[in-house]
Amino acid sequence: MVSNFTPKLSALSIALLLDFQRNTLSPAVTDYELRLQFSRIMKEKSTFPHLAQAAALILLLALGLGIRLFDLTDPPLDFHSSRQMLSLQKARGMYYETLWNLPEPERKFAVQQWKFAASIEPELFERMVARTYQFTGEQIWIARAYSSLFWTIAALFLFLLARELTSTNAALGATAFYLFLPYAVTASRAFQPDPLMVSLIVIFWWAVFHWAKNPTSFMWAALAGIFGGLAIFIKLVAAFFVIAGGLGAVLGREPLTQAIRRPQIYVMGALGILPGAAYTLYGIWAGYLGQQFGGRFMPALFLSPAYYLGWMNTLNLLMGAVPLVTALLGFYFIRERPVFRFLLALWVGYFVFGLYFNYHISTHDYYSLPFIPIVALSLAPFFDFVFASISQSERYPRAKSLPVLILVSGLFLTLWNIRAEMKATDFRAEPAKWSEISRAVESDARLTGLVQDYGMRLAYWGGRPMTAWLRYGDFYYHESRGAQFEFDQLFADQIAKKDYFIVTDFVELEKQPLLKERLYSYPITASGDGYVIFDVRP
Repeated sequence: MVSNFTPKLSALSIALLLDFQRNTLSPAVTDYELRLQFSRIMKEKSTFPHLAQAAALILLLALGLGIRLFDLTDPPLDFHSSRQMLSLQKARGMYYETLWNLPEPERKFAVQQWKFAASIEPELFERMVARTYQFTGEQIWIARAYSSLFWTIAALFLFLLARELTSTNAALGATAFYLFLPYAVTASRAFQPDPLMVSLIVIFWWAVFHWAKNPTSFMWAALAGIFGGLAIFIKLVAAFFVIAGGLGAVLGREPLTQAIRRPQIYVMGALGILPGAAYTLYGIWAGYLGQQFGGRFMPALFLSPAYYLGWMNTLNLLMGAVPLVTALLGFYFIRERPVFRFLLALWVGYFVFGLYFNYHISTHDYYSLPFIPIVALSLAPFFDFVFASISQSERYPRAKSLPVLILVSGLFLTLWNIRAEMKATDFRAEPAKWSEISRAVESDARLTGLVQDYGMRLAYWGGRPMTAWLRYGDFYYHESRGAQFEFDQLFADQIAKKDYFIVTDFVELEKQPLLKERLYSYPITASGDGYVIFDVRP
């Protein structure tokens, strides 16, 4: 009797599912699609993934962390070195401030470099690294290890969220994309607040999507508010992605007019707004944030083709056209309205973000780092369709292990290519070069120059301050805001009261022919592998 009842129950479930589909998003559901979705609901939505899927997740997380820890001790100059050197200087200053056994000039210089550096975001990450230095000594790889760990932890929550949106197998595919996208591997190792910010945003999305499923829960509302608030506190630009994720999760379940009647909304909003708002108000009152918000939105760029081409080049650098187009096509495989609206809101949030930060979105590729988890989640519906189609194929029972072997081979090929790129770049000679430059001039010499990272490498490894000459991109930025430069006057002002002009960035020097011509009219004091020092004293 039980055996007769089970098929009837399954048939009834299929009929109910078909009726639900035809009365919600999709009025025309084929039998094939129905079988795929019913199979996913019955088999994939268990409380825990199957043992093989759990093993695959652990393997992905282990490999994702491992590839990021490869070549760990190489100086962090492979990705936006100026931003990483800024954080290195801050962490050293915080650490040296606690060391009383150092020579006083060395200690004072390090603290000075920290406190005079520009501050936009809270120095939470730098403080964490400086505290770790107290146990390990000053090891520049500490920050890289922290950033890698942040990104890997977020991969777990991205898997959990993608599994809620689609299925376990699809979530594994989305997690693999998030972990092993070559740009993501490089960017998520950087000593800057962005990897931590993205990780907190992903955890917020996971929490707010759970809250939207159970909107009477104060626990999920508080959890979402805490992680959203931390993300905005780490970097204020996270507000675009936090707000987009929150609106997408809410509007996928109920109208906004009904949602705003819930007290949980205000708990979540207060926890999300207060930390970032308190830091911003304090920074403006203290005076170090007043001028940092200017120059981020330039209406004139909307008429410039360079803005749109720059944004396209950024997306091409991040992931290329294939993942981007596939993620957009993934919307056609979404069958649940909450999922559709949630993912659509994330895309709209990124688009609005790019319109507001129109200069940075086209010139600073790491500003698009939060777009990587958005694309990863949007790929999940496509992966869900592909994996379900493979399992329904007539050839699948005869070759079940072949798809797994293909995917594993692709994963290891990707890892090998990433490893090869990391090994091809080696910056371990940089500290010695800058120390040599520092010794090539008198200890009391006043320095200026066209160097990498605005002189921060010389300050960090050579212990010498300097005034940096503007780079080509800096001239473009200031001229876009209406500034005008006259070379002779600018050069005269730059070398006034200076003794030496140091050049280490010869690629940049070729972009400024007037500067090159002028410099080579002065005598060369010293030169070596990668540097030339001009004597510009009267």
